[in-house]
Amino acid sequence: MVLVVSVWILCAFSLAGTAYWCVVFWRVERDGRNRPALSEGLSIQRAQWPRVSIIIPAHNEESHAPDLLRSLDAQIYPGEIEVIFVLDRCTDGTRSAIERARGASGSSRQLHLIDNASCPDDWAGKCNAARVGSDRASGELLLFTDADTTFEADLVRSSVALFLDRGLSLLSALPEVSVRQAFEAAVQPVAAIQLMKLYPIARVNAETNPRAFANGQFMLFSRESYNALGGHAAVKNDLLEDLAFARRMVHVLKRRAGLFVADGLLHVRMYESFSQFREGWRRILIEACHRNPSRMSRYAAECTVIGPGVSAIAALALATGAAALAGGDAPLGWSGIASGALALVAQGGTLARIYRIIGVPMIAVLAHPYASLIVASILRQGARDLRARRPVRWGGRQYVLEPQTD
Repeated sequence: MVLVVSVWILCAFSLAGTAYWCVVFWRVERDGRNRPALSEGLSIQRAQWPRVSIIIPAHNEESHAPDLLRSLDAQIYPGEIEVIFVLDRCTDGTRSAIERARGASGSSRQLHLIDNASCPDDWAGKCNAARVGSDRASGELLLFTDADTTFEADLVRSSVALFLDRGLSLLSALPEVSVRQAFEAAVQPVAAIQLMKLYPIARVNAETNPRAFANGQFMLFSRESYNALGGHAAVKNDLLEDLAFARRMVHVLKRRAGLFVADGLLHVRMYESFSQFREGWRRILIEACHRNPSRMSRYAAECTVIGPGVSAIAALALATGAAALAGGDAPLGWSGIASGALALVAQGGTLARIYRIIGVPMIAVLAHPYASLIVASILRQGARDLRARRPVRWGGRQYVLEPQTD
């Protein structure tokens, strides 16, 4: 009797999990057909192209900055580009590495290296460095990017074309994340999926009632819109300057901001260690959840249920179904086996589709239950830190955040 009840309960939960992942698959396919991509700008022709200033805050980026510079030197852009590296209190060989890369490339593109030795107490280091770079910039368009990104040759042209064609005041992009370590392949996709659930790209780009979002790894402004926002001075006290920029642009200035997938044109290397990964995503998710600890706790529970929860229930349905089959109850046994298998296929197939879209190795699907537990733990830690008012460190500053309520 216990086995019978267990199998039917597990069947019911497995079918619920199957339904959930089928809905997710449908949404992925629906949104995938309509997702705006930077490559759409490649077919747009213009008679005139504005001057673009690319501003890169760089703190001890000796290993990354030369790769970015080489990719910027290779840009195919009909207008003028100036590149501004702000060397923010560097203690390594970032400057010499950039100079060697420039000498090897032989590029004649305008390059400025600005040594910044200080940061005001009430500024985050990255924001201050970006401000220093913007003060030096001469372009009609300002493109802020990170030193650990690399650009494909058509990225600037396609981005500028889309920016002007769509009448945007802010264009941001979701890059492809380079996978070098196991945790990047396993956990990074789950964290990114959680963020995109909070900020679906269709909602961000909606004509009415858009959900404001931007990615600080790639933000393109017109100089006029950047100045109208107040520049980086307006977001110097924000934990995530990209979200703060987007919210001000959309909700205060009532101007359009667009979010596009990189579609292979922009790559980023985010974290060198797992501890940096946890700290970085804790900060991101705290702000993405509007500093609401209850919301973070709910998302942590959801992440646990739909990740390892569905997998565990499906596995138990398979096991108890096999036990019932071995005991001679074929209808019960096959019900358990079929429902468990359906849940695993729905979950695995949907994740495989998502991971293929974002360029993650398929082997990472197997790590999804474990990775979901890691992301859930980051969410719970963020909720605890908010409730305890423990400081969050970013950009050389510590932030004691006031928790918000629903």
